[in-house]
Amino acid sequence: MRPGASRIAGLIVVPGAATHTYRARIIERTALRRIPAIYPYRYFVAEGGLVSYGIDLLDHYRQGASYVDRILRGAKPGDLPIQVPTRYELAINLKTAKALGLDCAQQTRARAAPTR
Repeated sequence: MRPGASRIAGLIVVPGAATHTYRARIIERTALRRIPAIYPYRYFVAEGGLVSYGIDLLDHYRQGASYVDRILRGAKPGDLPIQVPTRYELAINLKTAKALGLDCAQQTRARAAPTR
């Protein structure tokens, strides 16, 4: 690193179409540059990302299915209440953490959902 240059301490990857589309490249580049990153969904971690904290997508889809069911039974979409995610999950890729020289406390590991 050249004198006066700052090192990136970490990266927060926000959800969106571009981050979904280029997730493999983002994960690869952060690993190459040894930058710890937190991602919005667990599938980033399953593909090699360090940590994710975000909504439980499966639960989110289930909530959507209940809306479809209510509409098919005659409810007007405009009359349905707005729902927000209620379940969030933390996932940690211990292999990536080790490669970055990071140690996760046992307490943190116990709270994290196992990656598939």
